[in-house]
Amino acid sequence: MHIRQYIILLFTGLMLCSCGEYQRVLKSDDVNYKFEYAKQAFEQKKYVQAATLLQDCISIFKGSDNAEESLYLLAMSHYENKDYQSSGVYFKSYYSRYPKGKYAEAARFFSGYGYYLDSPEPQLDQTGTIKAIEELQAFLDFFPRSEKVSIAQNAIFELQDKLTLKQLQNAQLYYNLGNYMGNNYESAVIVARNAVKDYPYSKYKEDLEMLILKSRYQEAINSVDERKADRFRDVIDEYYSFVNNYPDSRNREEADNILKIARRYVTE
Repeated sequence: MHIRQYIILLFTGLMLCSCGEYQRVLKSDDVNYKFEYAKQAFEQKKYVQAATLLQDCISIFKGSDNAEESLYLLAMSHYENKDYQSSGVYFKSYYSRYPKGKYAEAARFFSGYGYYLDSPEPQLDQTGTIKAIEELQAFLDFFPRSEKVSIAQNAIFELQDKLTLKQLQNAQLYYNLGNYMGNNYESAVIVARNAVKDYPYSKYKEDLEMLILKSRYQEAINSVDERKADRFRDVIDEYYSFVNNYPDSRNREEADNILKIARRYVTE
């Protein structure tokens, strides 16, 4: 029991000493002292302490030998603390200021990967997702032989799938609205086609093309009699396009039923 109490007291004392030393460093006017302590704090994974101290250092170090490293460590401190928005700002500041710097490759990668990690769910605004793709693509353009190329590429594919899913959800919403206050089926087709065009390798491509087929069918079935034949011809064209692309589709039965109905109207 006494040993346990001694360990607790010792640990508490060390913590107080550590906090006390950090406060002394924070108040110090010796920027080199702050910088060395910040690097030590970073190595000890005390990222908030490191970022706070480095923030004081970067403006004073500007133009000096330590300027480059302090800016990069500031960005990495925010990154490791999962503040990806702040890290992205400082990473961009770094690679803009030091395009051929020692940490330029890492800065460009972590800038994009941070935005990737921070990318929101598909139903939310996707500005951050687009930003992540832009930063990661820039990384690939500048460092095509980097060891992190495959990681960046896979992240881009995942982000593009997220944007595609967002478009699929939008198209599905138009489809569900049907003819409410206008022809929403046409809007569903436009949104789905644009998504297929923008992201031709997405895993949601089949779902988008099936939604186009279903939308064309609903347009045809709900149209006036004199336009039905022409619109069902469009349905048949969409059907053959779909089955040529996905002959073993899980939606094949539904697509075949649409074709059967469409042929009745075209052959009349």
